[in-house]
Amino acid sequence: MKLVRRKLLGGALSLAPLMIGSGALFFQAPSWAGAQIEEPLIDSVRTALSSAIANHAPPVPEFSDTESRLRYLRWLGTMSERLARKKSDWNTRKEFLQTVWYEAKRAGLDVSLVLGLIQVESNFRKFAVSSVGARGYMQVMPFWTRVLGDGDAGKLFHLQTNLRFGCVILRHYIDRERGDVFMALGRYNGSRGKPQYPKAVLGAQKLWAHQAA
Repeated sequence: MKLVRRKLLGGALSLAPLMIGSGALFFQAPSWAGAQIEEPLIDSVRTALSSAIANHAPPVPEFSDTESRLRYLRWLGTMSERLARKKSDWNTRKEFLQTVWYEAKRAGLDVSLVLGLIQVESNFRKFAVSSVGARGYMQVMPFWTRVLGDGDAGKLFHLQTNLRFGCVILRHYIDRERGDVFMALGRYNGSRGKPQYPKAVLGAQKLWAHQAA
């Protein structure tokens, strides 16, 4: 895979336990919500984050060898089967999973972690809006578009834009927490130090794990 791996710098929660049965995922209703908290950013961090957001290269994976491509295709097939109950159209699932994979890898994140976070945050609903205004698949708070972009919060309903913001923000929080994913997840949800949200995401992550991801 030819991705420029940059060290990138930082929704609302819907705790939705998963059950696997007959090769599909079944999702329960959400239970509570939270949101990222706007914090001051030093200029260097703001510049790095803005730069990471601004690169709108299409999410088309490239691979250095045939085996890497085959591993990706096996992952895509497995994840597509699991997601079929939430997104019935194959092309929609393919576009979604390809973009998740690309943006997660670009930000140096485990793809299964990002899928677990999306499951908990929005239950895979593109146009989800929380009670506090977080938007889209990764429930990104609108203030991020003002801090890092052009202020157009409507763009957070665009697939790649939402995943780009979400992955870059999560990477930022992991870096701030010096690699502590548990604490970074709490910060992403605005509930740093509380266990409910990180446990929900890490639990969901296990159900999206795949050795080829």
